[in-house]
Amino acid sequence: MIVRHFLTLLDLSPDELNWIINRAIELKKIHRSGEVYEPLKNKVLGMIFEKSSTRTRVSFEAGMAQLGGSAIFLSPRDTQLGRGEPIEDSARVLSRMVDVVMIRTFDHETVERFAAFSQVPVINALTDDFHPCQLLADVQAYVEHRGSIKGKTVAWIGDGNNMCHSYINAARQFGFTLNVACPEGFEPAEHLVNENADRVNVMRDPKDAVKNADLVVTDVWASMGQEDEQDDRLAKFRDYQVSPALLDLANDDVVFMHCLPAHRGEEVSEDLLDDKRAVVWDEAENRLHAQKALLEFLLCQEEE
Repeated sequence: MIVRHFLTLLDLSPDELNWIINRAIELKKIHRSGEVYEPLKNKVLGMIFEKSSTRTRVSFEAGMAQLGGSAIFLSPRDTQLGRGEPIEDSARVLSRMVDVVMIRTFDHETVERFAAFSQVPVINALTDDFHPCQLLADVQAYVEHRGSIKGKTVAWIGDGNNMCHSYINAARQFGFTLNVACPEGFEPAEHLVNENADRVNVMRDPKDAVKNADLVVTDVWASMGQEDEQDDRLAKFRDYQVSPALLDLANDDVVFMHCLPAHRGEEVSEDLLDDKRAVVWDEAENRLHAQKALLEFLLCQEEE
């Protein structure tokens, strides 16, 4: 059996990604109906956290339990990785004991090296470069509220960070146009922009980015590990706040998303999350269902 990993959205084909989105919607209905569905009975997920999280831990742990499996939480204090064991050695050992591994860390190379020596699927639950699991939840939320995202226009407002990078990959895989509005010096990775020049536009003015947009997305201005840049970033990003007034410049049926946690009064106005166009709570819940669909795909598809 070929081991499949999910380190970026590019690890799966567009058809496979759409299968996961549709399956996530089905699993959401199954969960809400109260039906017991346990395809991962006796399966174990190893969860390696070098970056802390609320939504990621709860969604993966709850998801495994709902699918009949279990999850083991491993912080740097709980593993030899935190004491200097080579990533390759940890991968060789852990992948002989669990059925799938989820890693949330800083350097994207960490998940790549781990996956290269793992006997089981490895899922990127966030690195400094990419956050593909969040994009599954985001696309699911858009499909639920507005239908297919193919051919739509998405506006990313703010830092060209890991979420922005995953939105660039999503534009490629799901077939939409992405407008990125960011301050000078905070652009997404140049190679990603160049590789997707036919679908990604980088600009300075958020008002230009949201014109004709069907979806507007933002994130915090200072990500985890950038706390010492907070004051400088507040000054440089002050014109990049998303507000109801900014959404008014987009299409009439625009929706707004944020991967959370949100800093009200900074990247979003105090009242934005209460706007009827904001679907952030559905988006957050979908981390559970999209990741369940991903786990089912990685652990069950190849067995059929």
